[in-house]
Amino acid sequence: MTAMQWIDSHCHLQDEYRPEGTGVVGAAEAASEQGVAGLICVGTGPASSREAVAVAGLLRSVVGPDQGAFESWATIGLHPHDAVQGLAETESVLDSALKESPGVVVAVGECGLDYHYDNSPRDVQRAVFAEQVTWARKHNLTLVVHSRDAWDDTLDILDVEDGPERIVLHCFTGDADAASRCLDLGAFLSFSGIVTFKNASDVRDALKICPADRLLVETDAPFLAPVPHRGEQNQPAWVRVVGEAVAQIRSEPVEVVASSTVAATRAAFDLDRPPDLS
Repeated sequence: MTAMQWIDSHCHLQDEYRPEGTGVVGAAEAASEQGVAGLICVGTGPASSREAVAVAGLLRSVVGPDQGAFESWATIGLHPHDAVQGLAETESVLDSALKESPGVVVAVGECGLDYHYDNSPRDVQRAVFAEQVTWARKHNLTLVVHSRDAWDDTLDILDVEDGPERIVLHCFTGDADAASRCLDLGAFLSFSGIVTFKNASDVRDALKICPADRLLVETDAPFLAPVPHRGEQNQPAWVRVVGEAVAQIRSEPVEVVASSTVAATRAAFDLDRPPDLS
């Protein structure tokens, strides 16, 4: 087994997302065998956010071979697809989790704008996103942003609402220009298996200009499995495959990418901050 370690900065291991018959602990053990030392389980609504916190707590008891305890964290947020549901219940989940599970919740999100599917009206998406930006700032949490076909409005909201200190553009799908605009805001960019897709040259161009200390890797499991696993249910173990592709695209040693992306993930989510036990 490789001595390199990775962190999957964005995945979904909740029941509603996990393939049937796949256990949470089994997924973590499989990831650990591939050098994955930790993951962030991401909420997309009140129910999935509650379960993300539970998943992160459970996985902290998993020990990987020769790697020590498996690290895990959670996020809480409302996805733009479901913005019409309103934020009351999600905010309640966040407040409770911060009190009851100190150190587990590291971010608000995923939240943002999705103008590709428009499952919620755009004005509602914008209002719900803006409110979650204020949550992240209020609680000194990272903001995990989903943006699809909505760069102008996404960046305008982050600017107008005075975004939090740490922002992660998850599953980055923009081109080099969009990347530059996000980086100018001080954001981190997280790249998924999309970098391996044949038609993703714009995303690869963005990847090439991203500074190493702002570059994260993720699976977005169970979605977006990287080549050569396209069409399969994605899993955190394959963040290594994403990382290897990133190294090849950037003409950098894999070991360097592994080390830099782990460091960037720890910085992006302030993972080494002592939990607030007050």
